[in-house]
Amino acid sequence: MSPRRQAQPIVPPGPTPVDGGTAEILGDADRDGSWVLVVNGTPQSHVDLEDPTHLEFEYVRRMGHVLDLAAEEGRPIDVVHLGGGALTLPRYVAATRPGSRQRVVELDEKLTDLVRAHLPLPRDARVRVRATDARAGLAALPAASVDVVISDVFAGARTPAHLTSVEYAQEAHRVLRPGGTFVVNVADGPPLRFARGQVATLRAVFVHVCLLAEPGTLRGRRFGNLVAVAADAELPVPALVRRCAADPMPSRVVEGADLDRFAGRVQPVRDVDAVGSPEPPDGVFGR
Repeated sequence: MSPRRQAQPIVPPGPTPVDGGTAEILGDADRDGSWVLVVNGTPQSHVDLEDPTHLEFEYVRRMGHVLDLAAEEGRPIDVVHLGGGALTLPRYVAATRPGSRQRVVELDEKLTDLVRAHLPLPRDARVRVRATDARAGLAALPAASVDVVISDVFAGARTPAHLTSVEYAQEAHRVLRPGGTFVVNVADGPPLRFARGQVATLRAVFVHVCLLAEPGTLRGRRFGNLVAVAADAELPVPALVRRCAADPMPSRVVEGADLDRFAGRVQPVRDVDAVGSPEPPDGVFGR
């Protein structure tokens, strides 16, 4: 009987030129089998190859909660990921919902090649990656063709302006099936003007919107990542509240009248006046 073939150890390269600058894959000293993708000095993604259901970054864990509640437990779904990074959430969906069909739109083809070469996807993961702009990739999809759209796109440390508008949200709405969910990573800090504008923008397109965020960020005490969730169907707010409260770093779910107060009188953002998300302060990682 032939001996069992051992997996080859991962030996990532050092700093590597990619389309968006320089990327590096570093081992996580605190967790065996885990790796951090760093782009231009900023930790962008965390991947546990031995347990892809582990989501290290807090805001990514909140997105994971939304994915968990998007359909009955274990049922395959169709997901579009705008922004690829180290493909953390596609790995998560492949592990928690086997058979799901997933498309990733990632502009930086060299970054994707680096990730695929050194942090390979599981063989049975049904994930296709297209190298194009997120909005162009979204526009190319058929109407009512997916269950979840996740927008987590950064150029450097900022979300590009053309991915912050009503017109962009309308494209996401178009490709979602009835009952589908749009999930957006919103990076902002005091006084949260950008986040308020994103809430108003999503509310101009979708019937239901809520915001998941750590209390200190919501109070405008620090820069952080807020997760906006939008759908025409009623959102699973009670279940989200329970899951977010049980996280290692608990977060709040803001909806209804509380979200009215948060958004205030801020107007929806249109293409003509859209701006990118704010630059994070020195020493703060927005992703």
